[in-house]
Amino acid sequence: MSKLDGRLGVLMLLVVALLAIGGAVSGGTYLSAFNLQSMASQVPEIGLLAIGVMLAMSAGNGGIDLSGIALANLAGVAAGLLVKDLVSVDDAPWTFSLAFAAVAVLVGLAGGLLNGLIIARLGITPILCTLGTQMLFTGLTVVISDGRAVTIGSPEPLYQLGNGVILGLPIGFLIFVLIALVLGAVLRFTPFGLRLMLTGANPRAAGFCGFDKARIFTVTYALSGMLAGCAGVIIAARNVNVKWDYGTSYLLIAILIAVMAGVRPEGGYGRVTCVVLSAVVLQLLSSLLNFVGLSNFVRDLAWGALLLAFLAIGRFGVIERLASHLPIPRRSRAAQD
Repeated sequence: MSKLDGRLGVLMLLVVALLAIGGAVSGGTYLSAFNLQSMASQVPEIGLLAIGVMLAMSAGNGGIDLSGIALANLAGVAAGLLVKDLVSVDDAPWTFSLAFAAVAVLVGLAGGLLNGLIIARLGITPILCTLGTQMLFTGLTVVISDGRAVTIGSPEPLYQLGNGVILGLPIGFLIFVLIALVLGAVLRFTPFGLRLMLTGANPRAAGFCGFDKARIFTVTYALSGMLAGCAGVIIAARNVNVKWDYGTSYLLIAILIAVMAGVRPEGGYGRVTCVVLSAVVLQLLSSLLNFVGLSNFVRDLAWGALLLAFLAIGRFGVIERLASHLPIPRRSRAAQD
């Protein structure tokens, strides 16, 4: 059994266990359609950031993207300020919504390219580079918004993106799953995906194979930036306002989701399906903690403790040993989706 097959099985068991525990402690309220929809609608923004973290970590070289939520906030604020001056929310809601989404994604792409170029061309360690750009993006967001919230409003298309449902599933969650499927296919079936994972797993061998590591790093962080831009769109769609300090704990949670999904900090291993399930597990757990009355401060403490615990567990292969006893079919490929 592959390591990632085992991780997938454990995450699926955690989803079932948390649903069962939540239903038991809440008398069934936890499993109500309204609550399940509410939880699903909260997964996309943090899930998109977590996939970005996964991509950066899989690339190796000490890779990680610490700038995700700062870039998402910059994308939302910049798009809101620019598009509001050009398009009327009330008179052209579809044009406004499409323009807002396009500008936010382009801002995310630009920020991701900046990260990738600094890392690839200047040889700056990713953690230091993205820590610096995190501060840059946050400062820029504060400057252009004067530190105030920017009102986006609720044009119908954007509102439906953040709050509408199709067949009982939130539209934002369906879009998140679609993006995850596309990226999973890219990592599994394209030369870029293979080169990304091999570069993270064995940089020296990748160099001997002639892989353009600078290009791989640039594209990887550009994709991570685009995901941050998409997260900025989802954040704006779910809220009337966007602001520079939204989601201050999201960085920690995104890293935790990636680590829980089995992404190795050393690089070379990552599976989008596991990241999606890990994001669902964290959301189920967060909502369960709400049901038992724990404060946000206690949850932040729990996330930090969980991150340290999963790093230790990953170091000693505890989950893989546990998963070896699960009846999961063998697979020939484990590094990608």
